[in-house]
Amino acid sequence: MLMHPAPHAPARPLRRRSIARLRGRLAALSSALRRGAAMAPLLLALWHPTSASAACKPVTLDGRSLTLEQVGAVARLGCGVVLADDATARAQRSFELLLAYAKLDRPVYGLNRGVGLNKDQTLFKGGDISPDVRKVSEQFNRNLLHSHSAGYGAEAPQDVTRAAMLIRLNSALFGGSGLQVEILRQYAEFLNRGITPVMFGEGSVGQADITILAQIGLAMMGEGESYYQGRRMPSAEALELAGLKPVRPFGKDALAIVSANAYGAAVASLAALDAARLLDQADAVAALSLEGLDGNLAPLLAATQAQRPYDGQRRTAGHMLTLLHGSALWQPDPKRALQDPLSFRTVSQVHGAARDMLGLLERQLQIQINSSDDNPTVALDAQPAAGTQAYAAQFYVTDGPVRGAVLPSAGFDPSAWVLPLQSLGVALSQTAQLSAQRTLRLTDPAFTALPRFLSPGNGAIGYGPIQKTVSSLAADVRTLSLPIVTDVQAQAGNIEDVGTNAPATGRRVSAQIDRLTTLLAVELMHAAQAVDLRRAQRPGYELGTGTAALWRDFRKHVPYMDADRRNDVDIVRANDFLARGQAGPDKLASLP
Repeated sequence: MLMHPAPHAPARPLRRRSIARLRGRLAALSSALRRGAAMAPLLLALWHPTSASAACKPVTLDGRSLTLEQVGAVARLGCGVVLADDATARAQRSFELLLAYAKLDRPVYGLNRGVGLNKDQTLFKGGDISPDVRKVSEQFNRNLLHSHSAGYGAEAPQDVTRAAMLIRLNSALFGGSGLQVEILRQYAEFLNRGITPVMFGEGSVGQADITILAQIGLAMMGEGESYYQGRRMPSAEALELAGLKPVRPFGKDALAIVSANAYGAAVASLAALDAARLLDQADAVAALSLEGLDGNLAPLLAATQAQRPYDGQRRTAGHMLTLLHGSALWQPDPKRALQDPLSFRTVSQVHGAARDMLGLLERQLQIQINSSDDNPTVALDAQPAAGTQAYAAQFYVTDGPVRGAVLPSAGFDPSAWVLPLQSLGVALSQTAQLSAQRTLRLTDPAFTALPRFLSPGNGAIGYGPIQKTVSSLAADVRTLSLPIVTDVQAQAGNIEDVGTNAPATGRRVSAQIDRLTTLLAVELMHAAQAVDLRRAQRPGYELGTGTAALWRDFRKHVPYMDADRRNDVDIVRANDFLARGQAGPDKLASLP
């Protein structure tokens, strides 16, 4: 293990053309990899899912047990899906119950009645579904998908679109949507064959993503554009090349396709996965910074934590102590300050609070992706209790082979997971504030007793100007945390007068994760530099088992700075190091 910075060879001067080429290549990689997915598996998943299937096991969907990790595997690694037989049978019965209810000539929103302002408009009356009635229904379904396709802005990332298809498929298998099984199989075929609709990702107010999910329904009908085998093409061409036929939505299919929070839940689910990785990395970077500061372990000790035993806080402290096993910080040092700046002392509290918010979000999302948020919702096998009032009894089918209820619902309101999602954003802002302040303290000799990150003399400036970058990144993360959950205008004739902005909130959290990854990368540059200088100052200064692994791996990408060079190139390299997950928990597995 290196005892001083001298053996680190200075970075070779980069020619201007080489720098531009490097930055362009790394920037392209970073934009695809910031969420922690490796580029090769992601491309394999999107363009050649049949090949990717050899690398990951298909996920069996039963409408009850989908996990966030499986969402990530299907969305980012190209894993396929299999529909459980009992779930498919349940979906078929749900569809039959819906039609049985409509046959009684009872009004059903989006089936035999219109939607929105047309909610009281009759499309067809009860009785058997004649060819003429089916024709009317199919035309209504096409019109609904066309009229509700109102997304705008940038294209949704393809992993998000795949996650949205998966979540809508699994939640429909719960049995509350009344979708035709033919539609459910088309979702599965799109995922398994790698057809990814081009989907504009903005325009939802978070009371079902009706303006966005319509684009998936149109693609399954052969309209719009999709990605297939690495090319963007008309969806009709993609279907033909994949050997699929367009679907013909009927009954409540179109409403069930659009009236769900699958897109917002997809954004939130992938953000939750990324946040978990990021918080592990934040612990590791903070631990290395603590060694660069020659700081105190007392706030992390078990006896200290037991005085205020919040779950996330204790997990964070335990993680950091594991990373710091064997560190010189465990040895008393009379020169060590009695107490460190709060940005070092409160890491377990702040990161722990973020973990607590993340844990709540994960639990709420787990319910979201394994239940029905449909309106109306189909409750299979539900029976009216004795003495049920006439108002409630009208929603039940009590005779025939399929029984249950078709109920108007507000299950499309996702407040249960949007509020913890917003809270996670606030927690990430606080995490960013700590990282920024730690970075600034590491450049101050009054706290570190180290040179200003470069040997004095020769007019060296070092990391001074990068403080502006730190401040800018922290401001970005903080601005993105501002609440927007209630910022919704009344729509649909003032009937839809509230919303949650769930997708926008999720996109902002994802953007926070991007910026915070870069901020942590800059802190990691400073922490590694401080460690090198401290080891030069104190040749016996040992790092912890986990922090030493992080330091060694990082130095393979960003060498010690012994003379001024371009900081922006180092930032790109450091950001790519974290975005690829190279400082993640898997890389720190060789711990005691």
